[in-house]
Amino acid sequence: MSFSSDAKAELCQQRPDKKSLALAECYGALLYGHSFSAREIRLITASPDFAQRLPRLFKRAFSLGFDLCPEPGRNGKQRFLIQDRDKLRAIFDAFGADPEATLSHHINFGVLEEEGAPEAFVRGAFLAGGSVTDPEKRFHLELATVHQSVSREMHTVLLDLGFSPKEASRGGSALLYFKKADAIADFFTALGAPVTALGVHNAKVEKEMRNTVTRQINCDSANADKTVAAAQEQLDAIRRYVRAYGLDALPEPLRDTALLRIANPAASLADLALLSDPPVTKSCLSHRLKKIVSIAPKK
Repeated sequence: MSFSSDAKAELCQQRPDKKSLALAECYGALLYGHSFSAREIRLITASPDFAQRLPRLFKRAFSLGFDLCPEPGRNGKQRFLIQDRDKLRAIFDAFGADPEATLSHHINFGVLEEEGAPEAFVRGAFLAGGSVTDPEKRFHLELATVHQSVSREMHTVLLDLGFSPKEASRGGSALLYFKKADAIADFFTALGAPVTALGVHNAKVEKEMRNTVTRQINCDSANADKTVAAAQEQLDAIRRYVRAYGLDALPEPLRDTALLRIANPAASLADLALLSDPPVTKSCLSHRLKKIVSIAPKK
């Protein structure tokens, strides 16, 4: 099962008890389904949970059944079909539309006036024409429909619910999509899928933790590289000075510091400061080593 399938399975646990909410959910499913015309209604889904939900949903919303349903236990994509003219007219009537006069679909916002109806409408749209990527890979949720005007009006519905989707098109379909984890989590919370929302949120937290650890490791590695490079520069300077003048030519504080660096070639300045006898500050030790580098022959 994919993350998208699991999300749809959780959404399908919502009971379509109220006729008005079942009607709104059917409306979203029809406008985001495969075909919704005066000739036929065709819904195709690969979600077994949505396939089980559709007959109950249409029975509650319209008091009618499909002309063709998939065989029980069928795997893969499942098709639901209505071609009976009386059934088609009853469905169009429920949304205040004339099947013979409808050239392009528009959302009848009167169907979405009852509390909970906009969420039910979006839930139906997602079940029929939506998908969400596994958040462990990336954050992406989209709603796709062939009805351009419906997508524009769905944008308004989502804005009213507090969401700000992006718009795009692909292969003749109009898309509304989200790429932010918080927006996707809030989307599923609003539609009644808190477990899915939690999965998105947890994936975001885990990614942020991994990124933080990676940045810290990279930072530590960079700092270690700088420490090694600085120590090597100091050792090279000490060797050049000793070859040219001898170690005893250094003043005692610088000589002690040079010996300390030679004995601890990989130690940080902070560690060398603690090893000094008597102990000195990191700043003092840094100053002494810079002095040795500055007075040593360049090559």
